Formats: sequence, structure tokens, C-alpha cells
Amino acid sequence: MIQRIQTLYLLGVVALMATALFTPLAYFVAGTQVYELGAFSLKAAEADAAGQSTMYMGVIVALAAVVPLIALFLFKNRMLQIRLCAVELVLLAGAEIFMAIYYYLSDRMFSQMEFHTQGFRIAIIFPIIALILDYLALRAIFKDEALVRSLDRIR
Repeated sequence: MIQRIQTLYLLGVVALMATALFTPLAYFVAGTQVYELGAFSLKAAEADAAGQSTMYMGVIVALAAVVPLIALFLFKNRMLQIRLCAVELVLLAGAEIFMAIYYYLSDRMFSQMEFHTQGFRIAIIFPIIALILDYLALRAIFKDEALVRSLDRIR
């Protein structure tokens, strides 16, 4: 299992998406208050008060972290692994779309204030990097399956 390159790619996807799940994705400064956009909420950075919920994005990011972990342990069933990698591609694209939508909506909410600024954190690009790694894992799994099928044909 660990000797295959697609295992390392899938572990990279799990690590990136787990990091994106627990770190801030963007920040907004409105007046003197700093707000952070996370996977599950938009809230003030130093306050414990509840903020605006971004639950849908959090669920998609959490699923995008769990699906490749499941695919890791299905190394004996390569066709199911290929399907799960394809599902992961869709989840990662959806996660990035949700991040863009919530960033845009948050920006519009804070743009009406007198002084505001915004910026990205590094975790916002993790789904794009994970998308590339998942595609590479998908290709490697498909090559393994083609190799096994060609060896079955020779017998």
C-alpha cells in the first residue's frame, strides 16, 4: 500500500484538506475588528461569539478530507478507488467554488463599512493543490489497473 505513489498523493490530499478544515481561509478587517473566514463560520478572530455560519462549505471540505482516506484503504479494489478519486475531484472543485462564493459574499457584507480590507490565507489554495494531487493519484491507479489487466491477458 505505502510503496505505491498514489498512496502518497492521496495522503497529501488528506493532509491539505484537513489543514484547510481547521485553519482560516481568509480575513476581513472592518473598522478595528478582524474577522476570519473558516470552513464552518465567519467570526471575529479574538471573540468567542458566534458568527455567520458557513456550514455547507465545511461539510464539503470535511467530505473532501475523508473520501481520499477511505480510498487509501481500498487498494485491493482499484476500480472503486478510481471512482472515489473521481468523486474527490468533484468535491474539491465544489470546495473551491464554495470558498469563492463565501469570500465574495463576505466581501460584499464588509464593503459597506467605512474602513475595510480583506485578504487570503494560504489555506484557500489547498483545494487546488489537492485537485492536482488527486488527478495524479487517479492516473497512477488507472495505470496500475491497466498493468494488471494486461498481465491477466498474457496468462
